[in-house]
Amino acid sequence: MRALVCKEVGAVDNLVLEDRPTPDPGPGQVLVSIKAAGASFVDALQAAGRYQFAQTAPYIPGGESAGIVEAIGDGVSDWSIGDRVFVSGQGAFATHIVAKSQQLTRLPDSLDFGRGASFLQVYGTAWFALKYRTVIRPGEVVLVTGAGGGVGLAAIDVARSMGASVIAVASSKEKRDLALSIGAFAAIDPTTEDVKTRARELTDGKGIDVVYDVVGGDVSEAALRALKFDGRLVIIGFTAGIGRIPLNLVLLNNRTVVGVEWGGWVMRNPEANKAMLADVLAAIESGELHPVAPFERPLDEGAEVLQELLTRRAVGKIVLIP
Repeated sequence: MRALVCKEVGAVDNLVLEDRPTPDPGPGQVLVSIKAAGASFVDALQAAGRYQFAQTAPYIPGGESAGIVEAIGDGVSDWSIGDRVFVSGQGAFATHIVAKSQQLTRLPDSLDFGRGASFLQVYGTAWFALKYRTVIRPGEVVLVTGAGGGVGLAAIDVARSMGASVIAVASSKEKRDLALSIGAFAAIDPTTEDVKTRARELTDGKGIDVVYDVVGGDVSEAALRALKFDGRLVIIGFTAGIGRIPLNLVLLNNRTVVGVEWGGWVMRNPEANKAMLADVLAAIESGELHPVAPFERPLDEGAEVLQELLTRRAVGKIVLIP
């Protein structure tokens, strides 16, 4: 098998393409031939040594992939050779991955391998945030920061499916155009426009019901100020750094700040997560949700892709094709 290996944590260019023996699945395990591997901001942070959960080098990056079952170990009865699956687990930047049987989910016919390898983290986060941590009501207005990346695009899709109107905040025209193409009714350029002022203009002075904040940094306070009385600030991530918000703006306007850590919830509630994931897949199969096609890059460009993610130059979702 071929694998992109992080030889030393600390910089995303410390990735080397290696030939390794293809592993055999052990008891309760399945060997999957990977057809696409999702690349995420978390993958980039881990390789750069900037994520809260550190990896020990050498390791194979990549936390989600899609492919075909190639071999099964003893005791596996729920999978067969030839099944189309997506895999949740480390080691996706390779031609093959060995995973426990329970790490696999059947890939529906409505999802190709590219979408299958790139929807789980972003749609899991958006669904959990907007249906579990807070609840979007039809007619509400949701402001999504970082709207041109995979996490933001999924949030636009989920919020739209719940009857909300969405305003996208993204720093490049390409990202804003992509957000508009999947359902946002307006887009704000935070580099040239005041987010609070423009958001209030777009809502006829009423303000925003929910902010889905992927970016953090200076955008967090501007987005908080755009909220109406009783609005909700949903904290997803900090691609621009951890935001600092004046808590008096929360107290005086009866606002709610909600933290979202889907991965931590999954570890504590695996069965509930399976049920949630089934709901997401059902919504995709019914046409309620529309995951965008990812940009495909070869496996040997993995380091370059992670650098683009780390510097926020990436648009949409990217998958690596072994």
